[in-house]
Amino acid sequence: MKQIRNLIWDFNGTLLNDVDLCLNSINSLLSKRSLKQLEKRDYHDIFTFPIRDYYTKAGFNFQDEHFETVAIEFMDLFLSGLPKAGLHTSVISALNHFKQKGFRQIVLSAMQQDELRRVVALHDIEGYFEEIFGIDDHYAHGKTGIAKKAMQQCGFLPEQTCILGDTLHDAEIADYLGIDCILIAQGHQSSERLAASGYRVIQSLGEIHHYL
Repeated sequence: MKQIRNLIWDFNGTLLNDVDLCLNSINSLLSKRSLKQLEKRDYHDIFTFPIRDYYTKAGFNFQDEHFETVAIEFMDLFLSGLPKAGLHTSVISALNHFKQKGFRQIVLSAMQQDELRRVVALHDIEGYFEEIFGIDDHYAHGKTGIAKKAMQQCGFLPEQTCILGDTLHDAEIADYLGIDCILIAQGHQSSERLAASGYRVIQSLGEIHHYL
């Protein structure tokens, strides 16, 4: 790996352990519509960006109702349970490790900006990050545009930057920006799916100090 000095952290699934919250929330919406609920294995197999595609794979029919209706219902359930979602094991030790090593760290998320700032503050980790970048709405279309803005605003050089995430969308961002990527298979997609990206896949954040 190149001489990395800048880290772009994905939040949901990478730092925040919110998979069960997301699974329970989507299953509640599926049950309401008498649709088959997802097992965690199914969830890992179909979760993707843009979120509309994931909802379609889960069984929602957007000929019968608007995507925005489902997205808002999901977000209401998600936000109500969010205070109970904890950080993954080893998050604090990883953030401390990179802070002590002099890395610049930022957060990039498909969560709405104000909510993202609130939950980062709730877990008392905002001090590790120079900036926190979220989206303008609750529809989670993707993070590519925000990532480009973040790189420009922070003055990150591509050859010195790595994104740490838990989905193939994070790998797509790395490809788009020409930066490195490490994927952690403890979030929203399985290690088998992540391996298809061609980037390094690790099983937990506890391993990250071996590679950076």
